[in-house]
Amino acid sequence: MTAASPSRQGRSLWLSQLYLWHWVSSALCLVGMILFAATGLTLNHAGAIPATPKVTSRTLQAPPAIQAVLAKGPPEGEAPLPRQVRDWLANSVAVEAGGRAAEWSEDEIYLALPRPGGDAWVRFDRASGEVEYEKTTRGAVALLNDLHKGRNTGPAWSWFIDVFAVASLVFSATGLLLLQMHARSRPVTWPLVAAGLAAPLILILLFVHL
Repeated sequence: MTAASPSRQGRSLWLSQLYLWHWVSSALCLVGMILFAATGLTLNHAGAIPATPKVTSRTLQAPPAIQAVLAKGPPEGEAPLPRQVRDWLANSVAVEAGGRAAEWSEDEIYLALPRPGGDAWVRFDRASGEVEYEKTTRGAVALLNDLHKGRNTGPAWSWFIDVFAVASLVFSATGLLLLQMHARSRPVTWPLVAAGLAAPLILILLFVHL
């Protein structure tokens, strides 16, 4: 038996590394690709998917201690709710206000609580101590669509999208290099790649008004 040539050994090592990076990135991307592909369809046909918003409302009275804390707040402008008020909201209506800025005025305090797949808000009447809370949910499809867009999802999900995007780039780049290395034995490789590149360009140039 003859020893493998250095060039063949180098090619084998390069192929093994490409396969390693390709399958690792594909494993990392699998669930994300399914999610983003499915929600791409639901976003593209959003008008054909019915959604019935569900609205939950509550009205309650803030205790005197909370009213006193709010009375010490700024007369107007934007500022987070004091910690005592945030803790009371969490215990009373299961609202996590966090460090979100509320809109303060002489008459009321309004806190917007946007979320994926819905919306919510809290309003404090500074004179009477009355508190209104309303939450709107638009269903699972709206939730998934907002996850696709990264709408009101917070920093953790934003980081996930960034990591998923990098893994997808690695998956695509290693796939392209593997195509190149096997193209000699598969003549249809480059015509298919060219078709995949040309199809969206043609659609954009002919049917999308830029």
